[in-house]
Amino acid sequence: MVSNQRANMNTLEKLNTTLENGGASTEEALKFFDELESVNLEFMIGRWQGYEFPTNHPMDGLLKASGWYGKEFVDAEQVHPLLFSDGNNTIFKVYPSPIAINLGPGLLALKSHVMKPIFTLMNLMLKTEKSQARIRMMEYREKVSATMIYDNLPINDIFRKIDDNTVLGLMDFKGMPQPFFFVLKRDMIRGKVQQ
Repeated sequence: MVSNQRANMNTLEKLNTTLENGGASTEEALKFFDELESVNLEFMIGRWQGYEFPTNHPMDGLLKASGWYGKEFVDAEQVHPLLFSDGNNTIFKVYPSPIAINLGPGLLALKSHVMKPIFTLMNLMLKTEKSQARIRMMEYREKVSATMIYDNLPINDIFRKIDDNTVLGLMDFKGMPQPFFFVLKRDMIRGKVQQ
């Protein structure tokens, strides 16, 4: 038990150091990802707050600029992959529009502070209460772990454990050669879904 806690602390320290240093290369991020333990479906249930793990990906900066909050896993069949904050502690769910996702990196190049009102408007127009994904145990890079599958996009998000309340996510987007990395931390206030 003590060795597990020590390993989790070392992993969390490694994550924090990498983020403090501005991120990692894709190769370094994949090596770190491959070292992490798998997680099961039950582990992922609840609401998670997210942030980016920079790897010089074209999407780096997009989540922050768009007001992304995180993800919510109600059960294996009901997942809300895109939660956003309105800046006033209100969290809402957004439909993952293929057009918005494909336009996002190009819009980001125009400067995030200029694009913030446009992203906010787009998010409000795409609000939904309907589940937009599901979660399954799937193999990726020789490990079986919880994987979120979007309903209408060729995207899988694979999760690996950093500690009991933190996971590293890897977005595998068909047609995009470089994976996109992000971190999810369990929302300790809203972490358990209200029934």
